[in-house]
Parts: sequence; structure tokens; C-alpha cells
Amino acid sequence: MVLQLFIGTLAVTVTVVLSATMIWIASRILSHMSDRLAQPPYALKTIVIVSAITLWLMGAMSVSIWVWALFFWGLDIFTNFEPALYFASVSFTTLGFGDILLPVEWRLLSGICAANGLILFGLSAAYLFELFSRLHAAHVEHRRRMMEDQAV
Repeated sequence: MVLQLFIGTLAVTVTVVLSATMIWIASRILSHMSDRLAQPPYALKTIVIVSAITLWLMGAMSVSIWVWALFFWGLDIFTNFEPALYFASVSFTTLGFGDILLPVEWRLLSGICAANGLILFGLSAAYLFELFSRLHAAHVEHRRRMMEDQAV
């Protein structure tokens, strides 16, 4: 049991650091583009940015699933990589079909994997919400300044 908790903690740490790094990279890129993002056309830029960041975060989720699959496969829980990837996907997304199960001596990892996915999906959703809020606020502020300039 302690080994499962250690391995699960290690996998969670790797995936959280990975996701945090991906979010940091996205934030750095967006901060360098902030002046251009606040200018028209707002709708098109918002669609492109939110779509690109969503795909970027989905990529981080996919890599996190692969990390879990590599752990499962590396521990010889699965003899082939495809079932390891399938199980990691089903567990990480908390879908949990139950058609493939971990052996009893490793079953705690499935719950840790699911909790990891739940937390990282929440983190990604929170980042997207904050991104959209900031884009909207920047557009509103830009419009307000333009109206002030026209009034003067």
C-alpha cells in the first residue's frame, strides 16, 4: 500500500508540474502579446486565443495520461502499452468503464489517477475562465479609453 501511495504521489507530482509548466508557458506568451490582444478585432482574437489555449491545455492533459500509462506499463501492470494507455485515459477522465481493472495489489493507483485528472481538469477550467475574464476586461478597458479619447 505504501508503495502504491509513493508511486501515485510521484505520478501526480510529475503531471501537476507538467500542467503548471504548460500554464506558465501559455501565460508568458499571452503577456508578451497583451497590447495586441486588447485591440480590435476582439471576437476573432478571443476565439483564436481561447481555442489555442484550450488545445494547449488538452495537450497537457494528453501528456499527463501518457505519463500515467508509462507508470502502469513500467510497473508491469499491463503487458502491452495500449491497455495501459486505455486504462489511464478512462481513469484520468473519471469515466471508469470497469472493463479493464488493475490487479488488487495496484488498485489504489486507479483512484489516485482519477483524483489527479479531476484536479487537473479543474485547474485547466479555472485557467480558461480567468483567461476569458482578462480578455474581456482588456477589451472593455480598450473601448473605454477609445471613447475617452473621442470625447476629448
